[in-house]
Amino acid sequence: MTPRPIIEFRDVGKSFHRHSGQLLLRAHVRRLVSWHRAVERFDALKKISFCVERGESLAVIGANGAGKSTLLSLVAGLVPPDRGSVHVGGRVAALLELGSGFHPDLTGAENVRLNAALLGVGRKRLNDIFADIVEFAELADIIQEPLRTYSTGMTMRLAFSVAVHMDPDILLIDEVLAVGDHAFQAKCFEKILDFRRCGKTILCVSHASGMVQKLCSRALWLDHGDLLLDGAIAEVSNAYQGPLQSNTDP
Repeated sequence: MTPRPIIEFRDVGKSFHRHSGQLLLRAHVRRLVSWHRAVERFDALKKISFCVERGESLAVIGANGAGKSTLLSLVAGLVPPDRGSVHVGGRVAALLELGSGFHPDLTGAENVRLNAALLGVGRKRLNDIFADIVEFAELADIIQEPLRTYSTGMTMRLAFSVAVHMDPDILLIDEVLAVGDHAFQAKCFEKILDFRRCGKTILCVSHASGMVQKLCSRALWLDHGDLLLDGAIAEVSNAYQGPLQSNTDP
């Protein structure tokens, strides 16, 4: 029996309400009671189908608003699909908005333990990897200090270290490799390459085409919620860059 792909999208669609700006409370109430009035929606993804095999590295490319982050959010389980089905067959670590789940009044150590618990990591496992998390983030001197005393770069380094030490089956990356100084960025990139060498599955969104081609062997090209092309990373990148270059030519 052929094993099921670790990620599988079948005719997936996802739409959201389009808001023209901030609404007063009375406007929200009027929208709720006026059930007959159509609410404007936009399709972030339209009938998307693809599979990712275990150990495969897949890039998702496209302009802003193409639906890339929505696709990653569906894989991460942050939002459900409106249509179709999404199957994810493993533990997911999402490098989406680093530090978004941290609390400024807790210490760095307390935030590590809280995030690990939210990710389903047991106390024994966390005790085994806690020192590695702190060492990788290079924050041993201040790990017992409140997070509000950390710089933005320090917080991102700690969040990155927590995510990559959770031993995920699937690593989601969304434009987050600008972590710390150049040396630390190189260390983060090497850590992600280690995941690939270990046969982990990587799903990556980035506008840095050079980095994507080093990480991934295959790519999807999204445009306004449509899947335009699914193929080898070089083929898809060249097809995507072609229209961009022609649009910028004098």
